[in-house]
Amino acid sequence: MLFRDSAYAVAAEIMSGSLFFRLTEQFMHAHRHKPGAAEIRSWERSLPALANVLVDAGLDEVEVMLEYALPLNSRRADAVLAGVHPKTGEPSYVVVELKQWSQAEPEDGVPLLCRVDAYSRPALNPIEQVRGYCDYLVSFNGALDGHTERIAGVSYLHNATEFGVSGLYEVEQNLRGMLFTGERRGEFIKFLTSRLAPAPGVEAADSLLAGKVRPSKQLISVAAQEVREREQFVLLGDQRVAYEMVLRAVQRAQTSDHKEVLVVSGGPGTGKSVIALSLLGELYRRDVPALHATGSSAFTKTMRKIAGARRREVQDLFKYFNSFMTAEKNCLDVLICDEAHRIRETSANRYTAAAHRTGKAQVEELIDAARVPVFLLDEHQVVRPGEMGTVAEIKAAAAHKGLACRVISLDSQFRCGGSDAYLRWVVQLLGLEPGGPVSWEPDGRFALEVVDSPEQLEDFLSARQAEGYGARISAGYCWKWTTKILPGQALPTDVVIGEWSRPWNVYGERSVAGAPPAALWATDPSGFGQVGCVYTAQGFEYDWSGVILGPDLVWREDRWVTDRTASKDPVFKRSTSDADVDRLIRNTYKVLLTRGMVGTVVYSTDAETRVRLHELVSGPGVREPAV
Repeated sequence: MLFRDSAYAVAAEIMSGSLFFRLTEQFMHAHRHKPGAAEIRSWERSLPALANVLVDAGLDEVEVMLEYALPLNSRRADAVLAGVHPKTGEPSYVVVELKQWSQAEPEDGVPLLCRVDAYSRPALNPIEQVRGYCDYLVSFNGALDGHTERIAGVSYLHNATEFGVSGLYEVEQNLRGMLFTGERRGEFIKFLTSRLAPAPGVEAADSLLAGKVRPSKQLISVAAQEVREREQFVLLGDQRVAYEMVLRAVQRAQTSDHKEVLVVSGGPGTGKSVIALSLLGELYRRDVPALHATGSSAFTKTMRKIAGARRREVQDLFKYFNSFMTAEKNCLDVLICDEAHRIRETSANRYTAAAHRTGKAQVEELIDAARVPVFLLDEHQVVRPGEMGTVAEIKAAAAHKGLACRVISLDSQFRCGGSDAYLRWVVQLLGLEPGGPVSWEPDGRFALEVVDSPEQLEDFLSARQAEGYGARISAGYCWKWTTKILPGQALPTDVVIGEWSRPWNVYGERSVAGAPPAALWATDPSGFGQVGCVYTAQGFEYDWSGVILGPDLVWREDRWVTDRTASKDPVFKRSTSDADVDRLIRNTYKVLLTRGMVGTVVYSTDAETRVRLHELVSGPGVREPAV
């Protein structure tokens, strides 16, 4: 949230010209960069329209929360109005989405999407957008638990005429999704006064802000319901746009001789796998031939075990990228390629039969297998030599086949407490984006700690577990991994740092001495006793993440230095260039540092690196997470 005060105070700030300066200042503090010109322009043009409506409605004392951040998510509602319901006297909230649009029309055949002249791609219908915000708050804010009637949602298109946006009304409206134009300003006022009394809204706002964030619905734990029964996740904004664009492409493929490629690109926690499972569930319910594929053994095996626990046909929905070497062209309607950054140059390996060694690129096999191949990826998560899943590679492969390729970028993220500031801090820390490391400033959404020993790291995480949180420890691949263990033998404590030692996660598909198999390390509670590597952590999330930076990445004077000799990862061959090893090691730590939902605790085995990390992570002592 960037600003909070009464409607009267907001109007006064607008009149004095100070509100937009304060919003800009707060935005820079929260996001570590200046707001774009378009965002500032939207504040200057839309907020006065809302303030005038509230004043004319006699709702001067209603509390207004501008740029309200949704919990565990980087999406922001333009405004949330907090007050007292005129009939019940209970807290009442109205989520408001403001649009400057003068006209918009529904996307052909997809009323949930719409076309606006200023945008190059379809936008989500604002009725559905604000409804999604309301549904999400009901799911995650404890103040609304058992009180779902307290929230309503409206989109106010203050510049629009009824004629200019008449097509948007094709989407059904309800209390959580209403639309009003400038021509219907009087009706908007009437709606607001039906939800908010002319009384102070301070206590209601305090209650909403103090509402406990309920744990997110973990991707894995609800996979069975998602695939077999009904929608379990609320898709917001660009997530919903991606989802609808894929379904539209499927519809085109079914009704005509049509084939196209879609790429959904986004950073960690932007909801790529949620979109993938939502699509798979919807296609499964529609009896559309579709499969889910990844290059991750851990992710695929976990999906098979949990989503298909009782039904073999559900297990069969989850495949590997190398499963399509002999597939007939367009044998599927849809192939959903999750974690597509793990696509390899070829599916063939030393065990591949000679008859199947076609020399064909893996990305071509995947494109050929379905009328609508969908690739979901994060280019900064390429961590092994030979992985080549990038937007450019997929677009080039599609162009070579004469196919259209649509790229959909996801901006909102749900991991790391929805903290854009933390994700930006990580990529700058590791030199994956220009600018160099910057000091961490707590943003109230995500907790970050640096400790001086592995014992401190483990004790800190154990304390979080005692509070009911999930936690895992992961590390760079800097210790040899004992992979062959005799029956009855305990896991060897391969990760040794001083007097502290712990085993790597189990290698293989069987449980050992109570420790879960590799594929379930991130999701089974008993995984806390072992140290995970990037290959078992990638694609998963947990509340608290403990990360051990090994000697393969150390800070020297003013820069990071990678030491390939310190890495024990067998995938690095002599032929792997120093530049590739440097990039892959940095990407590895980016993956490990972005698994947490609530907070991250970092320890480096190198003393000089610990000093630098302490310098960057300001403030002594332990800061409690904002939950």
